[in-house]
Amino acid sequence: MKKLLLIIISLLFGCEEIPSNGITKTSGSTDQIPVELLEVIDGDTIKVNYKGNTETIRYLLIDTPEINHKQLGKQPFSEEAKNRNKEILSNGNLTIEFDVGNRLDNYGRMLAYIYIDGVSVQETLLEEGLARVAYVFPPNTRYLDDFEKASNIAEKGKVGVWETPNYVTSRGFDSSVLVEDKDSSREPIGKCLIKGNISKEGKKIFHVPSGNNYDVTKPEEWFCTEEEAIKAGFSKAREY
Repeated sequence: MKKLLLIIISLLFGCEEIPSNGITKTSGSTDQIPVELLEVIDGDTIKVNYKGNTETIRYLLIDTPEINHKQLGKQPFSEEAKNRNKEILSNGNLTIEFDVGNRLDNYGRMLAYIYIDGVSVQETLLEEGLARVAYVFPPNTRYLDDFEKASNIAEKGKVGVWETPNYVTSRGFDSSVLVEDKDSSREPIGKCLIKGNISKEGKKIFHVPSGNNYDVTKPEEWFCTEEEAIKAGFSKAREY
């Protein structure tokens, strides 16, 4: 009777199995499943129409800088990663592929490999220096070797997130990394050029590159946009 029940469940769910923790696992299939793109959330997360349902998909084996983190805010290269992700996804047919392990993460997001016209989006982002290899949880490691090779290309070329030493870490991206040049002035990461300065009295002022005192200002923080600086409590420096 128990064997009969298992056979019935197998027929109902095809090649998938439902483990005791309730998280769906997939078979070893490398089939690419067509889906409809609904929204690009950031460099490694999208929303799609999957078999008539709206699903959030987190890209397997990669991590891109946070664009709207509660504590970290907007990290360097987060917008570039999102924009490039969106550009890639708008230029072909979108398909996804599941690995052999858990299909869902702890937040209920689907975990998958992403393709446009059969070309790996993850691999492209890694090779262009807009992502790092991360969240490696066996057995979902089918393309780990390929991804590491793509990441090594960007790292050797010092492009994207690899431009600044120590920005990429084993735990994520360290936005606090600032490089001092020979004059001991601090350099920004990526394209975040607005300097946030905090006076001895605690007054927060930001300086834009065209400002009179920009070159002589030593920043405590860097911002990508004026809006970002204002949200952090900084006021724009007066021009004389």
